[in-house]
Amino acid sequence: MKRLLALLLVLLSMSAAAQKLSISTNILGYLALGTLNADMSYAISRNCSITADIRYNPFTFRKEDQHRQFQCRQQSYAVGARLWPWHIWSGWWFASKLRYQEYNVGGLFSSETEEGDRFGAGFYAGFTYMLSPHFNLEFGAGLWGGKDEYSRYSCQKCGVTVKNGSRFFVLPDDIMVSVVYVF
Repeated sequence: MKRLLALLLVLLSMSAAAQKLSISTNILGYLALGTLNADMSYAISRNCSITADIRYNPFTFRKEDQHRQFQCRQQSYAVGARLWPWHIWSGWWFASKLRYQEYNVGGLFSSETEEGDRFGAGFYAGFTYMLSPHFNLEFGAGLWGGKDEYSRYSCQKCGVTVKNGSRFFVLPDDIMVSVVYVF
């Protein structure tokens, strides 16, 4: 009987220590010409979690005349931390991230295209609504800024360089409506 009680206490303590990991995807991210994305978070305390996210878009789209294409290709990686004033996975949160992005965009509004690498940091805020013990809905937005090393071309096919260099930037980032699964 003592062993059964000890086993029961161990199982209860394991379930109390559960819900340390979550994985999510930003539904609005797919509207950016099909950008695939995932975010993984790990709770390190009752009010703090660490996160890592990835975005990937390999798609190039062609218009009717076959000489014009448009794309918002990218691969982006970020690591950061979130502060949850009330409790992890529920309520308001504030975050910061370090991000790297390799991108190639163009063809949407003009024939010019631009590609480059961005390095920077961002600050974010949002709200997580608990739908069930394992599913959450998350809303948030943020800004990130840093350094951009870029090259701009006159068209997608010809490769004639119009301008290249480096610049500082501040851009909106992570405008999100995410579905979250908490393990």
